[in-house]
Amino acid sequence: MENYSPKHKFFVGIDSDGCVFDTMEVKHKECFIPAFINSYDLQGVSRFAREAAEFVNLYSTSRGCNRFKALIEQLDWLRRRPVVKARGVKIPHPEGVINWIAQETKLGNPALEKAAEATGDPDLQEALKWSRTVNDAIAGMVRGIPPFPYSKKCLERFAEAADMLVVSATPNVALEAEWEEHGIATYVRAICGQEAGSKKETLEVAGQYDEGKSLMIGDAPGDHSAAVANNCLFYPINPGNEEASWKRLYEEGIDRFFEGTFAGEYEQSLFDEFSKYLPATPAWPVDEK
Repeated sequence: MENYSPKHKFFVGIDSDGCVFDTMEVKHKECFIPAFINSYDLQGVSRFAREAAEFVNLYSTSRGCNRFKALIEQLDWLRRRPVVKARGVKIPHPEGVINWIAQETKLGNPALEKAAEATGDPDLQEALKWSRTVNDAIAGMVRGIPPFPYSKKCLERFAEAADMLVVSATPNVALEAEWEEHGIATYVRAICGQEAGSKKETLEVAGQYDEGKSLMIGDAPGDHSAAVANNCLFYPINPGNEEASWKRLYEEGIDRFFEGTFAGEYEQSLFDEFSKYLPATPAWPVDEK
């Protein structure tokens, strides 16, 4: 992206998992969570581990965040749950991963592999093992999941006048496989997964476009934060109501974006609606940190 330059007047960034593809549920419930329970010896509290992981990755304001940040958060929620404490199962606190996250922005396997090799830190080695297990499970499990209805139509419309990038926290290999499988990779200029850096970093290219001419489409609060940080407009794909969100974008949002009437009251009404979908704290009791 160092040599990126605009070809059109408009720019659109698009998240992938849970936004274009209905892949979040199958990836987390069938791939991430079994590996999480097995890798971190959580069999004794597996039900609660699953609930914590589902809350963080699917049903909270942390939805869509980087997998390593999510790993730390779900362990924290699990550790703070009284019923887990009562079981006497030790919940890991991987300080090595916490420190790595604080220092690294490209939070993917390549950077983690280098750090694990350089330091020999067992926390980093275990996180890398877990992450690789997840990737292998996804490669074997996730296929045949088409884009949400209306999403391809939206890509076709945007492609007429906008440069588009996939802006995701998913590894590139998985993104490329999904976008190629369904014939929509041709609509975007590049696919930028976790190896490219954070979503905030990828969206920095929006600074090359005039104000009001950059848009981020996402299904998570982190997508909105990345958009705000780069002065992008934001269109939410509401979790659990994705088809209606894409239909609305196709029928009215795209025209508003191209016509310059998206910002302001319309964008705020969309965000107010989106904010009601995902809570910040779980429904179960938790102790203070």
